[in-house]
Amino acid sequence: MTEETPGFDEKPDVPSDAAAPDDAAQGAGSADKAGPAPAGDASQDAGLVAQLDQVRTALNERTADLQRLQAEYQNYRRRVERDRVTVKEIAAANLLSELLPVLDDIGRAREHGELVGGFKSVGESVETVVAKLGLQQFGKEGEPFDPTIHEALMHSYAPDVTETTCVAILQPGYRIGERTIRPARVAVAEPQPGAQAAKSEEKSDEESGGPDEG
Repeated sequence: MTEETPGFDEKPDVPSDAAAPDDAAQGAGSADKAGPAPAGDASQDAGLVAQLDQVRTALNERTADLQRLQAEYQNYRRRVERDRVTVKEIAAANLLSELLPVLDDIGRAREHGELVGGFKSVGESVETVVAKLGLQQFGKEGEPFDPTIHEALMHSYAPDVTETTCVAILQPGYRIGERTIRPARVAVAEPQPGAQAAKSEEKSDEESGGPDEG
């Protein structure tokens, strides 16, 4: 009888529940992914938060710098505009100061009825031009005396005034804007000495019903 020898193509019996090595490795990898995050990720998140705070702080600082620069620029523009207006007024004042004697002659000619004919046309044209340049005339009879805009050349007393008053305008004053080119030259009158006391006594007598009768 011939003995049978097992062939090499036969596979040994392997239990059905035994997993292959590759499958076991993949299962272990899946278990690692599903597990808790490593400590390195938490520290990385904290670093990102710190960087974000730094960026926000830098942004706030740059915004404050920009706002400060804008405010400084606006102030600079206002100063330049104010200086430009001042320079313009000074230049116009220097020019018009030279024309004041001419305007005085025109005014005197008008007062004496001599501003007629061609001279009248020229005089009115000059007055129109200086008015366009911003020249304003001031000074009227009866207004209170103001030493900042009036120059008193004559002085007297009057019983009908209650304060120092301009009673005559000898030369009108001129200004450009708030800048006085020439003060108004005037004659002033002050209240008569003792007049105020007398008026006060009269007012007291009227309020009390008049002086006592003997």
